[in-house]
Amino acid sequence: MISFGQDGKRFNLRAAAVFIEGDRVLLHRAEYEDFWSLPGGRVEMLEPAAEGLRREMREELGVDVSVGRLIWVAENFFAFQCDAYHEIGLYFLAHLPESSPLLTRRGEFHGFEDNGVQIRFRWFPLDSLPSLPVNPSFLIAGLTDLPEVTQHVIQRDQPVQGAAHG
Repeated sequence: MISFGQDGKRFNLRAAAVFIEGDRVLLHRAEYEDFWSLPGGRVEMLEPAAEGLRREMREELGVDVSVGRLIWVAENFFAFQCDAYHEIGLYFLAHLPESSPLLTRRGEFHGFEDNGVQIRFRWFPLDSLPSLPVNPSFLIAGLTDLPEVTQHVIQRDQPVQGAAHG
C-alpha cells in the first residue's frame, strides 16, 4: 500500500467509492473509529486507483463493483492516532451489481480489513449527513450535490490534541 511516515507525519494514497442509491449513501467505519467515511482503502504500489478500489471492495464487501468517473481529488490534512496526515484521496462514483443484496440492506452490516479489523457498513439518508461525524468533512455537503466535473478539494480538518506537526 502507498502509505509511509516519519517523525509523526504520514502520507497515504487512498481510493474511495461513492455509492449513492436513491437518497442514500453507503458509509463505513472501522471498529476503533468514531467517525464515518466512504468505503475504500489504500492503493498498492503500481496499481491504478480504480483497480485498487475494486480490489478493496472485493476484500471488504465480497462483491465486484463497477467504478465510474472520478468525482474528487482531495488533499486531506488531518490528525489521527497521534500522527499528522497528508492524504491524497481519489473519490470515484461506483455501483454495486444490480443483483447485490447489499442494495436493500437495512441497518448495519459487517466486513473485514485484510488485517482482521471489523468494518461496519451502513446506508444513510443523504439528508442525515449534517448530523453525522463524517470525514473528510467536505463530503457532508459534497455528497448531496455531486459535481458534474472532477473537482480538486483541499481539506484541512481540525488537528487532534497530541498529533505531531511541523
